[in-house]
Amino acid sequence: MFEPRLRSLLTAVRCGRLSLEQAVDALRHLPYEDLGYARLDHHRPLRQGLPEVIFCEGKAPEHVSAILGRMQERESPVLATRVAPQLAAYLKRRHPGLVYHRLARLAVLPPRLLTHRQAARPRRDAPLILVITAGTADLPVAEEARLSAETFGHRVDTLYDAGVAGLHRLTGHLRLLQRADVLIVIAGMEGALPSIVGGLTGRPVIAVPTSRGYGAHFGGLAPLLTMLTSCAPGLAVVNIDNGFGAAALAHRILMSPVRRRTVGTVRVRRPEPRLSSRRKPPRA
Repeated sequence: MFEPRLRSLLTAVRCGRLSLEQAVDALRHLPYEDLGYARLDHHRPLRQGLPEVIFCEGKAPEHVSAILGRMQERESPVLATRVAPQLAAYLKRRHPGLVYHRLARLAVLPPRLLTHRQAARPRRDAPLILVITAGTADLPVAEEARLSAETFGHRVDTLYDAGVAGLHRLTGHLRLLQRADVLIVIAGMEGALPSIVGGLTGRPVIAVPTSRGYGAHFGGLAPLLTMLTSCAPGLAVVNIDNGFGAAALAHRILMSPVRRRTVGTVRVRRPEPRLSSRRKPPRA
């Protein structure tokens, strides 16, 4: 954010030349912070409802560290994905508050000023995201999805190792499936589990193919094609091993204005009564 432009914007609001709504709209498009090697989009939460997340794969360690330090100044935790153990050790030496989750290859750095609201956990009656995996080999992707969703402030439950090779492990938890507001279903091999879950619940189902499987699995292409051609209507599919992307989509679903008018979160708006089609009798 450039201070001169912000001062000009606030002065215009104070003098009445700009309305509050116009100012908020202008804030959505304020310039990014240019570090030379990265342009940090600090206003993404205002536009999209989610802060910028650091994808660390391929980035120089010193660049990741500097980006973390700048983003820590904001009011929400900083999330970094695809963090290798060596990079995590490097970052921990420079950012003591950083928490690293090795299985998920994910790191979280709390903001410098952590308020009570940010530290509080989601309410017990908050919308529920359920993360399901077909097998234990899918846990790295599942944990990336779970931890990302929790960092976004959502309540998350898990059902791991409930694949089609032993379907009773899934059907024994039908109440949990029906209670969830959004389901993230993760599977490798042939990728059939999301279609089955999609046939058992009317809630949004987000399918995540993983790169776990044998030869003809083609590194996740086989389950990706299975999920894309699912006969379960309305199934959403993200990229291979993209647990973070699934969590981001679940967040958008739960934060959508349309979501507030659906059953399960707040009251459903009752339809307006239809006017009678019968004509009034003519006056005498």
